[in-house]
Amino acid sequence: MTTALSYHERRIAPTAEPLAVATSLAAGSREPNVLYENRGAVSWAEGNRIELSARVGGTTMRVDGRTSEIAAHGRPLDAIGRALDGLRLEGWRAYGWACFELSYALHGLEGVAGQTVVAHLMVPAREVRMDAGGTLLRALDRDDLDRLERRLAITVPRQPPPHPSLGIEQHASDDYRVAVAHAVAEIRSRRLDKVILSRVVPVTDEIDLAGTYLAGRRGNDPARSFLLSLGGIEAAGFSPEVVAHIATDGTVTTEALAGTRALEGHARRDRRRRDELCRDPKEVFEHAISVRLARDELANVCVAGSVRVEDFMRVKERGSVQHLASRLAGALSPGRTGWDALAALFPAVTASGIPKAAACELIRRYEPEPRGLYSGTVLTVDAEGPLDAALVLRAIFKRDGRTWLRAGAGIVQASTPDRELEETCEKLRSVTPFLVRASAREQPLPAAVVVGAALASS
Repeated sequence: MTTALSYHERRIAPTAEPLAVATSLAAGSREPNVLYENRGAVSWAEGNRIELSARVGGTTMRVDGRTSEIAAHGRPLDAIGRALDGLRLEGWRAYGWACFELSYALHGLEGVAGQTVVAHLMVPAREVRMDAGGTLLRALDRDDLDRLERRLAITVPRQPPPHPSLGIEQHASDDYRVAVAHAVAEIRSRRLDKVILSRVVPVTDEIDLAGTYLAGRRGNDPARSFLLSLGGIEAAGFSPEVVAHIATDGTVTTEALAGTRALEGHARRDRRRRDELCRDPKEVFEHAISVRLARDELANVCVAGSVRVEDFMRVKERGSVQHLASRLAGALSPGRTGWDALAALFPAVTASGIPKAAACELIRRYEPEPRGLYSGTVLTVDAEGPLDAALVLRAIFKRDGRTWLRAGAGIVQASTPDRELEETCEKLRSVTPFLVRASAREQPLPAAVVVGAALASS
């Protein structure tokens, strides 16, 4: 960029239903866009003003149609950081994703082609940020502020119709049991301590992702949530944990959720499962070794002695499941960046395994297809340094005409194939009750979408 730019801003009154408004904006958009929710603070971004596509071999940056290459030298996150640091744009925030296969580059493994996109981010042309304090409109084109305000005025919340039924218990269940049994054997041979294996459940109905997101967010209590259409991927999800959060003061926080039981809304049965979860040696061991690795990873990028466990083995409810959960934090070392912290913590230990390199290699051998965005991250990063990266689980994905769900379970020496299969079903039920058929949208939504799209192009 040859001249410095800045966003035009306008603050308006608080929005009554930020999630419903942002969802309707996303549903009506014809451009790349990302909705990201951080515990009630809702951001929606639209339009690729600046686009970054990171590969193992290099990162492509497009600015106003002009393309440049940034060498990665096998470190894609460093290349993204350098590209963003060089922007002549005040107050930018980038939105994007990194797929699980980024882990191969981070841990020196083969298995991802040099031209495969492992992360994709955009700095948007326009944004809407909503929280209890009000609604902030931001746009690089001043006229877009008026358009955004008109679009906010006509958004219409939707109520989801009945969802399609899926055979989540049966699909690829035999193959999954076999993979778990093989993984247990490898763990017993001391090749590794833990691995998370996942399975895919295809969705044959045409799904309304925006409707699914809003219904699912109202039925879940995630750490973060997201709805996106960016870099060829569409997804909606309810993230149970944060891979990395880097605050303005350099505090790095990560979460570890490992150990699972179903949560079905029946007080007595849920309490019994909660008590079982806290006493089960297998679940406690799985959690403890995950916390230990997260601590060691933080220590690699934090000031010596600053890493601490702030909340150990508390039970957190996440949609259809309850987990053992811990939170860890440390002070980022001088000279280190948020990208260094994300690289140290990625992929999340609770979605890969211990040690990570061996776990990622085993995942590649025993899972029938690449993970893509599943168990990767959706993230935001600000010009002032803050970075927030959510773990992509409890999500639905669409790409190249295909729609699917995916869920996994943590395998340790005491695991059994039937129980791990059951755990994948428990996690899938955080999403399946909220799937909305595209053909079953209620009448008010298409009108809002048509008007919103017309205003967007006016």
